[in-house]
Amino acid sequence: MDTSRTRVKICGITRLTDIQAAVAAGADALGFVFVPASRRSIKVETARELVGRVPAFVQTVALFSDPSVDWVEMVVDQVGPDLLQFHGSESGRFCRQFGRPYIKAISADLDEAARESVLKDHYTARGFLLDSHALSGLGGTGHTFDWSRWPREAGPGRRPWILAGGLSPENIADAVASLAPYAVDVSSGVEEAPGIKSADKINAFIRGVGHARDQQQGD
Repeated sequence: MDTSRTRVKICGITRLTDIQAAVAAGADALGFVFVPASRRSIKVETARELVGRVPAFVQTVALFSDPSVDWVEMVVDQVGPDLLQFHGSESGRFCRQFGRPYIKAISADLDEAARESVLKDHYTARGFLLDSHALSGLGGTGHTFDWSRWPREAGPGRRPWILAGGLSPENIADAVASLAPYAVDVSSGVEEAPGIKSADKINAFIRGVGHARDQQQGD
């Protein structure tokens, strides 16, 4: 696993201008929320149009929370995301049935035994996202969790950890320098309003990620 660079996902995309800003800044992935209760939820028709404008080598991610099988299948069929992201209490069996690679969100409040149970159940997940709001499926609150709970597991067979929850241009350099995550996932921290991103904040955020890793490699 390459840990020399921290990947960046900008989540809660709802507009073409925000796709363009994120891609220009160097984002690795863009997230589209298919959770009706979320303020960043997007319609299938709109998502299909936006995903069609995402250039090569930038992944598109569809986010769900305890969805129905039919809902996920419709999004996969009509939108065609590269990756699925599950934020609820979905089982590994549920997540594996859609013919798409996926990542699973895990609440930072889980103890080690409960976390290991989720990892075992989701043995095909491409990665795990640690977020204090993972079980609510909504996120985007701007609240961080206690970073001392960040997993330190490593070794053969371990999937990468993705850091989420309350990240912003102001704290991302500290987060990356302290935890060295494989990837970070940001939504509200780069917004002007729910679902409305700020190009300036996106640029500042991604610069912060790069600066922190450059500092680590120089030490």
